Amino acid sequence: MDHDHSPAAIRERLDEGPRLSYLRDFVYGGIDGAVTTFAIVSGVVGAQLSASIVLILGVANLLADGFSMAASNFSGTRAEHDERERVREMEHRHIRLYPDGEREEIRQIFARKGFEGEELDMIVERITSDDDLWVNTMIQEEYGLPMEIRSPWVAAGSTMLAFVICGAVPLLPFFADSENAPAWSLAATLFVFFGIGSAKSRWSVIPWWRSGLETLSIGAVAAGIAYGVGVLLRGLAAA
Repeated sequence: MDHDHSPAAIRERLDEGPRLSYLRDFVYGGIDGAVTTFAIVSGVVGAQLSASIVLILGVANLLADGFSMAASNFSGTRAEHDERERVREMEHRHIRLYPDGEREEIRQIFARKGFEGEELDMIVERITSDDDLWVNTMIQEEYGLPMEIRSPWVAAGSTMLAFVICGAVPLLPFFADSENAPAWSLAATLFVFFGIGSAKSRWSVIPWWRSGLETLSIGAVAAGIAYGVGVLLRGLAAA
């Protein structure tokens, strides 16, 4: 989306700081929720078990696996914060103990960007005159770490919410206890896969239909594997 490029608008955006995106957390949770729940549905249907078994296993998956994914995302995002703070403390220590070496690192970083001569000297002097700016520059340029990291709580909540919403879809037809529940579950789940893929294309350069089909294919493969396992286990049980 285009935005205003007037000086006042630019100043306002910079004052607000970068807007963190939780799109990947939502997409990650949504796809996994739909895939794992429908995988359970496919496996149970393949094994010709009752609808009540589908619901019991499906709801258990929504709560347990959804929480597990959210907790894992929380821990992973917290680890990003911890890593950045560890690097920050280390760089502050290095500046105190080895200022000449750290200054040379700044010089070489910006020399690689094409700066040289007096211009390079000015950049090095400006950055190394402020310890916080110096450390922040090293965090980004030497370690490739972002200055802004997503909130662990929001990331985990986005994953859990998407997992439960999308993961519940394959189960809904079984509450009606209809003979056609498996077919309706398949249709609804494929729609969710395609919908997630189409929606995320808004933030990419991939056409909506291509993104939708890509996500749809991932879910279809997972469902096919689970259904095959269910059929295999049914055959083993019969033997």
